[in-house]
Amino acid sequence: MRCFKGTLPQWIWGLTLLQVVVTASFTPLLPPSYPLAVRSPYLSAWLPGNQASSLPSSSPQFWYGNNLTWSVIVRVDGQAYSLFGVPDALEGVQAATVTGGTFTSTHSTFMLTAGSKNFTLDFLSPVSPTNLLRQSLPFAYLTVSVSGISHNNSVQIYSDIDSSWTGQPDSAAWKFSKNSTTSVFQLNPVADAKFSENIQNQALWGETVYATRASRGNTLSYASGPLPAIRSQFVANRSLSNSHAEWTPDGVVAFTHDLGTITENASVTFAIGHVREQAINYLGNAQTGYYRAIYPNTTSAVSHFFDDYADAADEATKMDTLIQKGGEFSYGTNYSDILALSLRQIYGGIELTIPDDTLDTGEARAFIKEISSDGNINTVDVIYASFPIFYILSPDYIRLLLRPIFEYMDSSNYTQDYAVHDIGTQYPNATGHDPKGEIMPVEESGNILIMTYAYELATNKTDISNTYSPLLRKYAQYLEAHGKYPEEQLSLNDALGKIANQTNLAMKAASGLASYGHMTSQSNYTNAGKSIADALYNGRLGTDPNGTYFTIQYGSDTWFLVYNHYADVLFSLDLFPEEAYNATAAFYPTVRKPAGVALDADLNWGQTNWQGFVAATVTGEARDMFIADLHAYIANGLNGVPFSDRYWVKDSTAGSAGDFFAFRARPALGSHYALMALHGANQWSH
Repeated sequence: MRCFKGTLPQWIWGLTLLQVVVTASFTPLLPPSYPLAVRSPYLSAWLPGNQASSLPSSSPQFWYGNNLTWSVIVRVDGQAYSLFGVPDALEGVQAATVTGGTFTSTHSTFMLTAGSKNFTLDFLSPVSPTNLLRQSLPFAYLTVSVSGISHNNSVQIYSDIDSSWTGQPDSAAWKFSKNSTTSVFQLNPVADAKFSENIQNQALWGETVYATRASRGNTLSYASGPLPAIRSQFVANRSLSNSHAEWTPDGVVAFTHDLGTITENASVTFAIGHVREQAINYLGNAQTGYYRAIYPNTTSAVSHFFDDYADAADEATKMDTLIQKGGEFSYGTNYSDILALSLRQIYGGIELTIPDDTLDTGEARAFIKEISSDGNINTVDVIYASFPIFYILSPDYIRLLLRPIFEYMDSSNYTQDYAVHDIGTQYPNATGHDPKGEIMPVEESGNILIMTYAYELATNKTDISNTYSPLLRKYAQYLEAHGKYPEEQLSLNDALGKIANQTNLAMKAASGLASYGHMTSQSNYTNAGKSIADALYNGRLGTDPNGTYFTIQYGSDTWFLVYNHYADVLFSLDLFPEEAYNATAAFYPTVRKPAGVALDADLNWGQTNWQGFVAATVTGEARDMFIADLHAYIANGLNGVPFSDRYWVKDSTAGSAGDFFAFRARPALGSHYALMALHGANQWSH
């Protein structure tokens, strides 16, 4: 078994809170950060991997890096133990011993011992690509299980959260309600600011939800009040008072399950969520969660979430199996590890919506946040960076994500001859592209054509091309006129600045034109794409004189990590000769730096999403190298942030090889699935 061995810190809480020193095993590796509750840009809680060994005293973090309060404490035969999220000493509480942890594509699971009993914390964030209701529910599960019952044991399980989840931790309110056996706490900012975020990118409106459900033989109690008092109440009394104090900045909302004297294994489940009834400002019209068409209020929605647990967990097991086996079949266990750690992060950056006024599911749309970089909404190249996973698991997501983009480009608000970069500067405000914002004429026009073709190949549906035929034709014509010699402009790698005659941009134009030609059976566009590709490689327009490598721009001697011919491979467009692919496969291993291949010869950083595309276009030693480097990066133990796609491949003044450089938790990791996508579309439904 592949695992990471970690030693727990000793006596971290002094004499009152003992930490036993053991060796904990983490499989399949110890990641930079574990996804705990990752379901939307505002429900995105993580545990840095380097804190997993000290789980009882570690706080989860919002993706931005700010700490959140979320604890689990248990009592076994009268002795209290912290399992999770108790950083400060509490009289009468010992720290449980972490024995291990694991992650799959949907679960992060930790094992601990408390006294003579074994406990498991299972954090489940469902990923349900084709069930829009399930995927749109803005909640995640935490299940606490106890095992190792050898005689009658008295066990109680406690958990709490606070207003750190609301975005306004110093000015919040709470309320409690019940829906049959489901008990629900709702915390919300007092002075909410609709469609706004705080400096940590948390929502300044909506409500945080913490809920649980009583079960047979299980006595549920609850309370809210100052954190020290509520936790001490549980430690001393094994239950809570069912009373609610006024909100205070140090206050928590808490539940206790008293399992009584048990003789067999048992478990309890909590649900945590973030609800915004008006979730997205779409061109001045509010969008709400897709689920609200059936469950219009929070208590009914979270109650259904509990009802759905068995089915959601069963589907999660099937998803885990698909990702594990698909990754192994594509390129082994290292590759499946990369895919498993990417999945929740990708879908956790997307929200599924319907109009708030009509609740019409026929008007469903999807919105994606450019988390961590600049916060744009429905950035076309961010969607492109992840389209391989949608091609595999949920091709309709391509339509759902592109729909609001096409609607905007088809309106009088947008008049350019090329595709738009985004439909809003700051999520969740899809209010239109800022004229002073980024534009990427060739990049985005090619992306739109490629993704539309991917959708049609995967679904055999032509609704996008039928509805927006004039727009698609316009963008193809733009690429035909500007694609071979792109003017000075930004590309997807905007950190490079505006560069004219970018080889990789011309590749995007060639791929976009050929995709459009195949999609519409217009050979003139296919031939135009082939003409650009032929000039780039056979004509040496975009290579060194010997055709050994592709250059960053025409006439340059600087090599560049090209990935925009991925569509040529995926769709079998026959644009570039086998010789071109053989050349890059032979070249990249010769320029590898200590932790991987940089984006170009002059940089010391690389990006995992572009490396993922390239891994699908090369073979042999080069493919081995890219997969091994990606895996080494997430397993090196140097980082403690949600999967960052930009990292240092060589030591620099700003970071060491293997350190993350910029970005965290971005949903732009779907290109990690580029290699798996070569085995066909719709793998989830097969």
